[in-house]
Amino acid sequence: MKVELFLSPNSVDELHFTDRTVVVIDVLRATTSIISAMENGAGELIPVASIEFAMKMSNNLFGGKTLLAGERNGLKIDGFNLGNSPLEFTREVVNGKSIILFTTNGSKAIAKTKFSEQTMICSFTNISAVAELLLSTRKSVTLLCSGSQGLFSLEDTVCAGMLAEKLLQGEDEVNVSDSVKTALVLARKFGDNIGTMLKESEHGRYLMEKGFTDDLSYCAEVDRSSVVPIFLSNAIKAVTA
Repeated sequence: MKVELFLSPNSVDELHFTDRTVVVIDVLRATTSIISAMENGAGELIPVASIEFAMKMSNNLFGGKTLLAGERNGLKIDGFNLGNSPLEFTREVVNGKSIILFTTNGSKAIAKTKFSEQTMICSFTNISAVAELLLSTRKSVTLLCSGSQGLFSLEDTVCAGMLAEKLLQGEDEVNVSDSVKTALVLARKFGDNIGTMLKESEHGRYLMEKGFTDDLSYCAEVDRSSVVPIFLSNAIKAVTA
C-alpha cells in the first residue's frame, strides 16, 4: 500500500485523482458535517464548488426533499436552509433529504476528486471507520487536506497523520510520501489532545470568535461515528464500516 498526501487542493491537478482511492479531510467543518448528516439519515449530499451552482441546482429540484447548506467565511449563506455546523444536521432536519453543500474549502476539495475511483470523507469523528475500510481494500490511497483558502491547515494535517498511523499499524507494507511523514510527526505531537489543538489552530480560533465553540468540541470527538460517506458519481452516500 502506498500513501500520499496533499496539504491543499491547490497543489494538485484534478486529473491526478483519476481512478484513485482518495480520502478528503476538512475537520473544521465540512467533512465533520457531512458525516453528521449521513449518520442522521440524509439520503445523499451533493458537494458543489460555487454558490451560484448550488442555487442553480436547487432551482431545478422540487418537492421539499432538498436542502441548501453552506457557509461563507464560516457563516450560513443568506437564503440557505443550513450552515456548516455539524450540530445543525439533526435527524429531524435531514432524514431522507438530499443536501446541496457549498463550503469555502471542503466542498471544493471533494468536487475536485470527481475523477477518482471513489472518495471517502474523513474527520476525527469517523477516522477508525475510514482506516478499516481502506485496510479492507488494501489499495494505495491519496489523502487530500482541504486546507484553508489554499493554505496549510494544522487540524486537517493532524487528522491525515492519525489516519496514516492507523494504516501503518494495520498493514505490514505501507510506503508513505514525505508529506505523510510530516503529518505523522504532527499527529504524534498533537493527537493526544485534539480538543486543545483545534482551539489553538488558526481556523479554530476564528470559529470560536464567531460563536462556534460547541462545534469544535463536536469535531474533536474521535470515533463517534462508524459511517463512511463515499463520493461517487457526483453525490455522497453513506456506508457503515
